[in-house]
Amino acid sequence: MNRKERLYNTFQGKSVDRPAVNFYEINGYSENPDDPDKYNIYSDPSWKPLIDLAREKTDRMVWTSAAVIADGKRVDFYPPGIESTRTEEIGDSRHTYTTIKVAKKTLTSHNIREKDVNTSWCVEHLIKDLDDLKAWTAIPDSVFQGVADISKIVQMERDLGDTGCPMPDLADPLCMVAYNMAMEDYTVLAMTEEKTFREALDKAARYIFWLTEQLTAALPGRVWRIVGPEFAGVPYLPPSLFHEYVYNYDKTMVEIVNKSGGYARLHCHGNLRSILDDIAATGCMGIDPVEPPPQGDAELSYVREKYGKKLVLFGNLEASDIENLKPELFREKVKTALEEGTRGNGRGFVLIPSACPYGRKLSSTAMKNYEVMIEEIERF
Repeated sequence: MNRKERLYNTFQGKSVDRPAVNFYEINGYSENPDDPDKYNIYSDPSWKPLIDLAREKTDRMVWTSAAVIADGKRVDFYPPGIESTRTEEIGDSRHTYTTIKVAKKTLTSHNIREKDVNTSWCVEHLIKDLDDLKAWTAIPDSVFQGVADISKIVQMERDLGDTGCPMPDLADPLCMVAYNMAMEDYTVLAMTEEKTFREALDKAARYIFWLTEQLTAALPGRVWRIVGPEFAGVPYLPPSLFHEYVYNYDKTMVEIVNKSGGYARLHCHGNLRSILDDIAATGCMGIDPVEPPPQGDAELSYVREKYGKKLVLFGNLEASDIENLKPELFREKVKTALEEGTRGNGRGFVLIPSACPYGRKLSSTAMKNYEVMIEEIERF
C-alpha cells in the first residue's frame, strides 16, 4: 500500500496496512533549505535530516490554500480596491501594515515576523471595537468575488504522486471574523453583541460557502481542513455559542465537501468534551489534534470510544513533548497514542503532533523524537 492509498483508505474508514503517520507542518515539500530569504528558518542545516525524513517516511498531507483571482490579480483576503499593504524591515524583523477603508472608516492592522521564529504576531488587530465590527460587516458582498484558482493545488498533487496528498485549508466564518480581532475583544463582543456578531458571520459565510462550492466542484474527492472552531471552544465561549457560531456554519461547509465526494477534517485545539457532539454532528470525516490533558480535556481513548466510529482521529502528540521530553519518555507517549487511537472498532487514526518546533535551530532531542515516531509506527 503506498502512502496516498493509506491516507485515502483511512479517510474512507477502510482497512490499512498500518496507521498513517504525519509530521503536521513538516512534510518535505513546503520547506526549502535553499531559499536565501533570511526569514527562512529551514535554511539552517539542523532541519535537513527532519525534512528528508518527512519526505521519505511520512504519509504526507501538505498544507496549502487556494487563491481567488479578481481583475487578473491574486486576492489573498481582501481585494486591492479596499486594501493597501505596506511592509518594512526593522533590524531582524519584518513589519506589515494593512489598511482597509470601508463605511467611512479606516481599519488598520500591524503584524511582525522575527527572523529566527517561523510565525508572526499581530500587535494591532484590524477590528478593535463594535464600531469596527459593524464597519467590517458593511463591506459590500461584491468585494468577495472572483474566480477560484486551483492551479497550485493541482501542481502539488502531481508533485506528491503516491507519497501523499494536498490538504487545503478552508477558514470557516468564525475564523474569518475572529482572526481579525484581539482575543479579549473578540470574546467580549461575541458574548455581548450576538446580533452584530452573527451578522458578521453571515457576511463571511456568503463568501466562504461560495468559495467552498467552487473549490470542491473543481477538485472533487479531496481532503479539506476546516479551521476556526477552536475560537469558540471552552473556556473562550460557552458550548451554546459554539453551536451558534461554529456548528450552524461548519455543517454547511461539510455538506458542500461531502456532496463533492470529499473529506472534511475539522481543526480544533484545546478542550473538546463539551463540543464533541456538535463536531460529530457536522458530518465531518475527522478531527485534529485531539490534545490530551492538560492542553485539552479529552483523552484519545475517550474520543475513540465515544466518537471513533464516526470520526478519523488525528493526534495526539504535543509539540512541547517533541522538543522537551527525553526520547525514552517520548517513546511511551507514542506507544500510548497508537494503542488508544486504534483501540476497538473505529473509522481510522493518523499519528500526528499538535504542531511543530518553529525556531531556527532544531534540537537533537526533537530530531530523535521524530525518528521515534517513525520507528514505532513501522514496528506497530
